[in-house]
Amino acid sequence: MNLHEWADILREWLYGLGLGGRNGAIWFLSVGLATVAAVCLLLWVIFRQVLIRFVRRLVLRTQATWDDKLFEHKVFRGLTMILIAILIAKSVHVLFRDFPNWIRLVSDVSRIYIILSVMFAVNAILNSIVSILEHTETFRDKPVRSYKQVAKIVFYLIGFVLILAIVLGESPLYILGGFGAVTAVLILVFRDPILGFVASVQMSAIDLVRIGDWITVEKYGADGEVMEINLTTVKVRNWDMTITLVPSYALVSDSFKNWRGMQESAGRRIKRHILINISSIRFCDEALYNRLLTLERIRPYLKSRHADIREYNEQHQIDKSVLLNGRHMTNIGIFRLYATKYIEENPRINLSMTYMVRQLQPNENGLPIEIYVFTYDKKWEQFEEVMSDLFDHLLAAVPFFDLEVFQSPGGSDMRGIRRTISQESP
Repeated sequence: MNLHEWADILREWLYGLGLGGRNGAIWFLSVGLATVAAVCLLLWVIFRQVLIRFVRRLVLRTQATWDDKLFEHKVFRGLTMILIAILIAKSVHVLFRDFPNWIRLVSDVSRIYIILSVMFAVNAILNSIVSILEHTETFRDKPVRSYKQVAKIVFYLIGFVLILAIVLGESPLYILGGFGAVTAVLILVFRDPILGFVASVQMSAIDLVRIGDWITVEKYGADGEVMEINLTTVKVRNWDMTITLVPSYALVSDSFKNWRGMQESAGRRIKRHILINISSIRFCDEALYNRLLTLERIRPYLKSRHADIREYNEQHQIDKSVLLNGRHMTNIGIFRLYATKYIEENPRINLSMTYMVRQLQPNENGLPIEIYVFTYDKKWEQFEEVMSDLFDHLLAAVPFFDLEVFQSPGGSDMRGIRRTISQESP
């Protein structure tokens, strides 16, 4: 039985009750609307309380996760709304056939309701698809949320055009043709989404940024882990637990640092220097040499090196009374050797990667001795522990080589200088 047959039965029943005649159309419309509303409510209760609960039990029993996501994002509720909207739209022409002036208005409202129901269902489906993809190994670190937002914009734009066409009584193609005149305005309004979409495509194509990457964007004060990659922004949780939103296109147009290469490599780099007071650098005399021989790490080298230098100086009859003559070891050179040997004995340093102890360009603060090594452990806490232990030892070892670490004079230093001057003055 179709709706027209049902309407005829209802009309005959109303006539049988004496509700025909002059006000029969109004009675027919009122009872018909009440019946449609009751049927829609009944369908909603059946779908919501019976069918959806039954589906939920089935979903919980399955091992798959995609059906859980469909249920979580209310896809089934959206489909129910579409069915009810179609039922209402089909009933309009039958119920309002005695009111031709109202048919167009009510028909337009019902069609708009169908479009809104479809948009709600599509939104739920897109949310569930993105949630499913984000829990797969292939798409876990891809910017799928930005593609979802682009798809939503397209569907919302289509829905807006269809609704506007219904309200104006024009063809959707006519509405789209009119958009050509406001293209410049649309580009201006949707500038950030357009740039963000292009940036998302580029980031995905060249694998520039993934969810979970540690990035540093100094321009925006971001230094932490990427949480989300949306259409217009990249959400970064900094290490101080603050949140920074970086424009997506900024990662393509500006420079930033991605630490993924370090995390995927065989080690994390330590690159730090110790400032040595240049005035403390000197040649190694016999007293210093004999004291440094007590260091087991460099004793074999010192003996071998001392023998080579003595043989060279004797062969060339060097005047040893002047240290500038001939060849001699320096305390800074021996310290660099000691630091290298100490690094080689550290089991937490990856010696298969580049490691060195080198001099940098001297400056007003002294001579920088740089430690350049890679640690096995790349986790932040362990990395800082290895670096601190390394420099704890080297800083404590500096005075043993008759060297001094440079630091700017503090208040106590200035008071000591003033006290010395006052004691020496008559």
